[in-house]
Amino acid sequence: METIGYSLLATTFICLLSLTGIALYRFRRFSFILVSFAVGALLGDAFIHILPNNFNPYLIFFGLMIFFSVEKLIRWRHCHEPECEDNNPQHVVSLSLVGDSVHNFIDGMIIAAAFLTNTHLGLVTTLAVILHEIPQEIGDFAIYIHHGLSVKKALLNNLISSLFALVGCILGLIFSNIINLSQYILPMTAGGFIYLAASDLIPELHRHQSQIKHSLIQIITVILGFSLMALLLLVE
Repeated sequence: METIGYSLLATTFICLLSLTGIALYRFRRFSFILVSFAVGALLGDAFIHILPNNFNPYLIFFGLMIFFSVEKLIRWRHCHEPECEDNNPQHVVSLSLVGDSVHNFIDGMIIAAAFLTNTHLGLVTTLAVILHEIPQEIGDFAIYIHHGLSVKKALLNNLISSLFALVGCILGLIFSNIINLSQYILPMTAGGFIYLAASDLIPELHRHQSQIKHSLIQIITVILGFSLMALLLLVE
């Protein structure tokens, strides 16, 4: 019961982040710092916390391909800026909503699998997901506003997509009674985190100003994100 409680509480907190879009949007000029920190945190969680005890190259590759395929099938990518490639406003909004819903569903299953392994891994993985969700929420809100949605409708879309994380978490907890969910989900999670950091977030950082100052901030912040995950391991 404790595992179920922690899983649902962590996932609910992540869902509530969707309501902070309007506040986070005001600080979008600093989103590259959050993205940099998320890169380090995702890679740190994958390499330090998940892979040492859950190394399965086939499932890692499968997890990477799942994230790649989802993006290909629905033609959606993590866009942290309002300028996306499709010129049809309603099409962009629909793709963003569907894509975020699928991604949040996977996040919910990831959190459930992590807490089913142990509470420490659950908390660390939740932190990594949160750090990734913050810049995503800024980007989602920017996309909706840029394509003509009202603030109220933009927040509603974010909330709807975030609720799929709870669906994923609940289904993950249910299926854990049938199979050892963490044995399969965690290696795929590592592959997914590596994919998100390398394919979505790092290229996003290259889109920002290339001055030495910004580059140094990005490098230092990535290292800080990774170091935080290492520090959490030392604390354990």
